[in-house]
Amino acid sequence: MKKIFNPASIHRPFGNYNHGLLVPPGASLLVTSGQLGIALDDTIPEDVTAQAELCFEAIKAILAEAEMSFADVIRISGFVTNRDDFPAYMAVRDRFTLEPKPVSTLIIVSGFTRPEFLVEVEVTAARVV
Repeated sequence: MKKIFNPASIHRPFGNYNHGLLVPPGASLLVTSGQLGIALDDTIPEDVTAQAELCFEAIKAILAEAEMSFADVIRISGFVTNRDDFPAYMAVRDRFTLEPKPVSTLIIVSGFTRPEFLVEVEVTAARVV
């Protein structure tokens, strides 16, 4: 089992994540590339919510191929181009994540490879084999 770390000596997490997770020895580790909000037919939704949903659905598919699920995710890194999109991104992230909540970082960036992309998400997952 993953061990959660939220020390009383530091500020509590701002949202649905943990400050630290310890993965037991022997766990299988999966690291994904950043996933963008682009559909299989190359369409890109105009809003951050729909793009974030595509990002997390892509991650879900990668996890499934590795015989994992969002319960195995230990770290999420999210990148958005607009500070105002923070709540929408977090709402999607929170719908997909399971207990124990992973550690999480959200960074505001100036842009991605194409200007229509608004969000990118990458994860690290670990599962005891």
